[in-house]
Amino acid sequence: MRPRLAVKSVFSIAAAALLLAACQSKAPPSSPDRSALSTMERVAVGANTCWFKSGDPAFAAYRLAPELNSFSGRPRILVVHKGSPESRPLLVVQAEGNPSKMDAFGPMMQTPVSPRIVHDVTRWASGNKSCS
Repeated sequence: MRPRLAVKSVFSIAAAALLLAACQSKAPPSSPDRSALSTMERVAVGANTCWFKSGDPAFAAYRLAPELNSFSGRPRILVVHKGSPESRPLLVVQAEGNPSKMDAFGPMMQTPVSPRIVHDVTRWASGNKSCS
């Protein structure tokens, strides 16, 4: 009888563990932080990876200048000429608030690449890391 009792005990412990595991609720999938800084960090990583490090010809003449540590509460990224980074930015993408409100402006927003910029920035801001 002792062996049966031991088997019953092991079975009871295993059943209790399975029951406990089944009762625990699963955490919902995490959504990205929607603060301005977190949003612009995602956008900066996406822009750097997809536009600049990839060798994308539409951005070959430019470089990224992130300005994420903003005391104004508006972290931003700038796209500037590669040869003269001190010149006026050609593209500014910035966010403010929580949830963040984004804005993009500058001469590049008046070019044929503008729809792509909007699409890419919106995608990265939402947490999607893919390139177009």
